[in-house]
Amino acid sequence: MLSTVYRVIIQSILATLALAGTALASELPAPKEDVILTVTGSIGATNSETAALFDLASLQDLGQSEFTTSTIWTDGENTFTGVSLATLLNAVGVETGTVNATAINDYSVTFPVAEALADDAIIAYEMNGKQLSMREKGPLWIVYPYDDDNKYKSETYYSRSIWHLDRIEISSQP
Repeated sequence: MLSTVYRVIIQSILATLALAGTALASELPAPKEDVILTVTGSIGATNSETAALFDLASLQDLGQSEFTTSTIWTDGENTFTGVSLATLLNAVGVETGTVNATAINDYSVTFPVAEALADDAIIAYEMNGKQLSMREKGPLWIVYPYDDDNKYKSETYYSRSIWHLDRIEISSQP
């Protein structure tokens, strides 16, 4: 009889843990439209089996950042709107490691999470109030406020300014 009670208690605990694991794995809302960004690797929050998937609305729901800057790829100053890269990394539970950002054409760039969290980069989805098209380096483009700090006017940051971004993989290795 006592073993039956323990078995029931253990089964209840295991069921609770299984439900808790499901809740943790789905703490990000599932996208309702076409997925435009997939985040995989060493992440703490997902909304699918092994990834955090984002449509435009779910990126916008993370909060909006905006700045005006010139770039070496566009004419004059432009206003970019998007989600802070640091906010996105926080949303998927990333604190350390390496970011590997990849574009639709498989161009990729790698940089430390610590720098991504400290810098002012955004994953832009709008330029001058209009959604970025493929022709305008969209749908997503990592952009820095180049005019705000000379450190952003370097090959290091220009190479991290990946457009046509569609996936990010986080490695736990620095």
